[in-house]
Amino acid sequence: METTVFYLIIGIVVFNFILDKALDFLNDSRKQPQLPEVAKGIYDEATYQKWVAYDKVKGRFSQWSSSISFIGTMLVLVLGGFGWLDTFLRTELTTHPIGLALAYLGILTIASSLLGLPFELYDTFVIEARFDFNKTTWQTFIGDKIKGALLGALIGGGLLALIIWFYESVGSLFWLYAWAVISVFSIFMTMFAASWILPLFNKLTPLPDGTLRDSIVGYCEKVDFQLDNLFVMDGSKRSTKANAFFSGLGPKKKIVLYDTLIEKQSVEEITAVLAHEVGHYKKKHTLLSVVLSIAQTGAMLFLFSLFVNQPEFSLALGAAEPGFHLGLIAFGILYTPLSMVLGIGMNLLSRKNEFEADAYARETYDGSPLETALKKLHVDSLSNLTPHPAYVFVHYSHPPLLERLKALKA
Repeated sequence: METTVFYLIIGIVVFNFILDKALDFLNDSRKQPQLPEVAKGIYDEATYQKWVAYDKVKGRFSQWSSSISFIGTMLVLVLGGFGWLDTFLRTELTTHPIGLALAYLGILTIASSLLGLPFELYDTFVIEARFDFNKTTWQTFIGDKIKGALLGALIGGGLLALIIWFYESVGSLFWLYAWAVISVFSIFMTMFAASWILPLFNKLTPLPDGTLRDSIVGYCEKVDFQLDNLFVMDGSKRSTKANAFFSGLGPKKKIVLYDTLIEKQSVEEITAVLAHEVGHYKKKHTLLSVVLSIAQTGAMLFLFSLFVNQPEFSLALGAAEPGFHLGLIAFGILYTPLSMVLGIGMNLLSRKNEFEADAYARETYDGSPLETALKKLHVDSLSNLTPHPAYVFVHYSHPPLLERLKALKA
């Protein structure tokens, strides 16, 4: 049985790699070396050629990094690396289920991070710098890594230890306890992440008084949106790319504007972008995404509870005896096809929500400044204006720019 599971795992890894390459090929087939008619009025010739060069470099880099990651994963699977690490830790460190799982997954996480570090460094300090996007200093990069690792160990390790304790204590019903804890944690993070986690990495300052704040406050009063938390984030600390986002629920909701957005956009354009974010709140998109995420987590944990006790999943990875952590890795790979289907469904919903938020901004404020704001955002980040529909269907959480502009004019 473990042989069947092993080949199934190999098949899923290979299928995912081939699918990604096929989608990349389709997406590349839509790209034109010269400025297409549909892009005129958005890109000028010089900027479009800069996008062509940027996209080419990023595409090659993605091909190399994903291929090396695929080869590494296959080698670990075929050579029994997962099983070898489990045997080594059981012999040299501990057999306690919680300690063993934390050590095992911690080592894999560190190894994965170290192997991916050269690619991340090259992407940040070579590619993004070459095209005038990167503003990250070495000090910021190292600080982000240290803080991210500490948060991951504290939060991720704590949740994992608690879930394994449930598994050891209550048996097959552990998934219900785990679901309850993760659900509470997800709601907590939705409400407080922008207040407690984000400031560890970025500086948030209240938007100062002035024309922009007056415009935003006036709009919020018009649509009966209580705005107590409007902040500017130092996005320029890491990149020249601009953005804005909405987070939180109820009285803990926040709207955050990147300082790069304020630098590059007019008062009317920024207000239109904010109207789009308010639209997400008014249409209850944030609440719906939290509910769906919790439901998906529950379904995933239930399925995991059916498989984790099956020793074949651990043995398929080359282990000498079963373990929670090995079952988790095997299940994570086997769950990938279903995860992809659910991800496509969530992307469909997300694109629908973006259209609705755009329409809300058009109806309650003005569609014209939103159009120009979206154009600037896409040009400043050198976005692809003509992605292949299949690539959009699988990967895009936001509609392509041309579709959004068409909908705004409808």
